[in-house]
Amino acid sequence: MVARSGPRILAIVLAGGEGKRLMPLTRDRAKPAVPFGGVYRLIDFALSNLVNSGYLKIVVLTQYKSHSLDRHVTKTWRMSTMLDNYVAPVPAQQRRGKQWFSGSADAIYQSLNLIQDERPDIVVVVGADHVYRMDFSQMVDRHLESGAKATVAAIRQPISLADQFGVIELTGDGSGRIGAFREKPSDPVGLADNPEEILASMGNYVFDADALVEAVTHDAELADSNHDMGGDIIPAFVGNGEAHAYDFRDNEVPGATDRDRGYWRDVGTLDSYFDAHMDLISIHPIFNVYNYSWPIRTDPGYFPPPKFVYGASDSMGFAVSSMVGPGCIVSGSTIHNSVLSQNVHTHSFAEVTDSVLLDNVDIGRGCRIHHAIIDKDVTIPEGVDVGIDHDYDRARGFTVTDSGLVVIGKGAVVTS
Repeated sequence: MVARSGPRILAIVLAGGEGKRLMPLTRDRAKPAVPFGGVYRLIDFALSNLVNSGYLKIVVLTQYKSHSLDRHVTKTWRMSTMLDNYVAPVPAQQRRGKQWFSGSADAIYQSLNLIQDERPDIVVVVGADHVYRMDFSQMVDRHLESGAKATVAAIRQPISLADQFGVIELTGDGSGRIGAFREKPSDPVGLADNPEEILASMGNYVFDADALVEAVTHDAELADSNHDMGGDIIPAFVGNGEAHAYDFRDNEVPGATDRDRGYWRDVGTLDSYFDAHMDLISIHPIFNVYNYSWPIRTDPGYFPPPKFVYGASDSMGFAVSSMVGPGCIVSGSTIHNSVLSQNVHTHSFAEVTDSVLLDNVDIGRGCRIHHAIIDKDVTIPEGVDVGIDHDYDRARGFTVTDSGLVVIGKGAVVTS
């Protein structure tokens, strides 16, 4: 028998989200499968954090339009079976009846066989659609020290944003115990040490395994429950005095800089998704993907390095304040303050500014692309502008947000 020390950990990644507010990027894929940062998928951040934390038994619960997500996880996240490590995508199996997951807690309830098979002491439950770095082992250590049955990762946010989060209110006795958990309150109470901030739930949790099983099983019997982890399970633990908070600012990740320490971004809207990309490309990035001490892992693909060449009439191809992915060809065109994913081709005299172009986008000669997100496999014909005239953009069926961000869905046919 092989001796082991420490608790047995199982990680569950909740990846069934539809991501309605990210439409049209989620029209054909689950939110965790949305590409990000040139070469990644959103789920790569959660999985990288877990693996870098030393947790190598991971199940990914999927449901909504999960094919590309399942394929990415299966092809990219391969562990050593000899060492009994795995990252396994698990679709909704209807083990508890002929119904799909009705919430995040129900997803775990319908997948209790995974916990029963692994028999962990601790279950780490994380979301799959945030951009951040986190060492979960530090949160688990704090959970064990506190004696809590459930621990909620908490991040400080301006009190003005309280109506966008589940808000944690501590008991005030210095124990870290949660006295109240309020979903998107309109009358938030600021923190004692900073009245202009609240503690917001990050959607990451640590549970004693037996307590989690008992909680989701009981919740499944409640007809008036929404079967949601944040809305139902955590408040139940809070009501029993068994939930503690873990302040994200206490988390120390190797290689973090003063500028990106404690970074966390919920990319739940098109504008926040765009803003998170812009966080990557400054000289001293707000979120630094070049931290090799805590790498964000993904499939490197098979594309060659990017190429910058002269185009027609000796127009020069160049990019500044930008990230340009593998396989890209910048031919006689100008890229500024933008992120180009894999295999993007921009032609002579084209200008791309303040934009995010996903895989296989082709920008025609003389095009102007400004403040836009263009999803995979879109060709912009010669001379066509995007993001310059919003009325024209709307007339062509493009999505235009209130901030003026223009979004073109995957494979859209754009005419001149």
